[in-house]
Amino acid sequence: MYYLLNGRVIDPAQNIDKICHLRIDNGKIAEIFDESGRHRFPSADVFDAAGKIVVPGLIDMHVHFREPGREEDETIATGTLAAIHGGFTSAACCPNTVPPLDTQAGIEFVQQQSVRAGNCNVFPICCISKNREGKELAELAQLFEAGAVACSDDGSPVEDAELTRRAFEYCRMFNKPLLSHPENTSLTKGGVMHEGVVSMLLGLRGMPAAAEDVAVAQDITLAESTGGILHVMHVSTEGSVLLIRRAKQRGVRITAEVTPHHFTLTDDSLKTFDPNFKMSPPLRSKEHLEACIEGLRDGTLDVIASDHAPHAAEKKMRELDQAPFGIIGLETTLPLVITHLIQPGILDWATAIEKLSANPAKILGLKNKGTLQVGADADITVIDPDKQWTVNAEELHSKSKNSPYLGRQLTGKAAAVFVNGERKI
Repeated sequence: MYYLLNGRVIDPAQNIDKICHLRIDNGKIAEIFDESGRHRFPSADVFDAAGKIVVPGLIDMHVHFREPGREEDETIATGTLAAIHGGFTSAACCPNTVPPLDTQAGIEFVQQQSVRAGNCNVFPICCISKNREGKELAELAQLFEAGAVACSDDGSPVEDAELTRRAFEYCRMFNKPLLSHPENTSLTKGGVMHEGVVSMLLGLRGMPAAAEDVAVAQDITLAESTGGILHVMHVSTEGSVLLIRRAKQRGVRITAEVTPHHFTLTDDSLKTFDPNFKMSPPLRSKEHLEACIEGLRDGTLDVIASDHAPHAAEKKMRELDQAPFGIIGLETTLPLVITHLIQPGILDWATAIEKLSANPAKILGLKNKGTLQVGADADITVIDPDKQWTVNAEELHSKSKNSPYLGRQLTGKAAAVFVNGERKI
C-alpha cells in the first residue's frame, strides 16, 4: 500500500482538479480521499506531493525505440528509461525497426524486451504493409491478436490509396486506429527543410506544406468512405489543421497529434545549419506554428506526442543534407508543454493533461490507463510545475542526445513516476 498526500490531483477523465490524497493498493488506484485523519500512514509508504501536481500517468503514443536492428541509436531499455524520467508511464512504439514489426514474433519481442527493461509500459504499433514497402497489406488480424494497439508505416507513408482503403476496412473490423504519416514523397524527395523564404535564402531544397496537406486530404477521404479510424501523426501545417477541423465537423472518425517542436520552433532555426533541427515533417514557418497552437487550443488536435526519434552522434554529425531526420523528445515534452502552453495561458492544466494522457489512452484503446479512477492501474505522474532546469546532454537518459533544446532553460519536470503502483523515479 502506498499513499500520495497533499497534491493537486488533476484527472480530466473524472473532471477532478483539487487538493486531495491517493491510496495505491496492489498496483491499482484504491481510493481518492479528502480527509486524511482516518488513515494511519507508515512513513516508508508515503509521498508528500504538497506543491506538486498529481496526474494520470502520461502516455506518449508516438516514439521510436529502434530495437530491434538499430540499437546504436536506442534500445527499449534506454528509451523506456528516458520515458519515465520524462514523466511517461506508457509509450507506443513505431514499427520502423530492422526488421519492421510486421510479424507476431516482432510484436512479441518488443513486449518481452519491455518487460525485461522494467521501466514503463510499452505498446507496439504494427506495420500497415509488409516490410513497410507500401505494396502488400501486413497480416493485420494476426498482429492485432498478438497485441499491436494500432498500425502505421510511420517514416514511409503509404501512398497507395487502394492499400490504405483496405487497411482502413481491416482496422474497422478490429476497432483499431490507422496512424498516418502524412507525406506525399513525390513533393518532398531530396528535401532538407520546409520550403519557404528561409530555404530559398539558405539555398536548401524545400519540403512544401502541400506535401502534407495532399496526404491528409487523401487519408480523410478514405477514412470517411470506409468508416475507418484515422489518427494523423505529427501535424505541422495550417492546411492540415483546417482539413482535420472540417473532417471532425462532418463526423469523420479522426484524431490528430502535434509534437512540441512543431509548436515551439520554426524554420528560422535551420539558419544555424545544426542537424538537430532537421526533422520530418520539417520545422515550418510562423503561420503554420500558430495554426498548430490554435488547433491545440480549439481541440482540433487531440494529442501531444514527442515523436522521439533518436540517432547516434556519428549519424547526426554530418552535413545537413546528409544527416538523418529526427530528434529525441521524451524528456523535454512535458517541460515544453508547461513552458510554452500552460504558463502563457494557451492551455489550462486539465486540457494539457488530457492531451498527454486521457486522449492517447482512449485513441489506442488502453484499458485502465489515462485516468485516476478507483480500480484503474496505478500509473501516476507527479509533476513539479515550478522546477527550473537546463537541458544538458550528459543528464539525458536516452542513448542518443540529438535534441534541439540543448542548453535551453525550461520550467517543470516529473518529480515522481509510478507504474502499476511501483515507484520508478
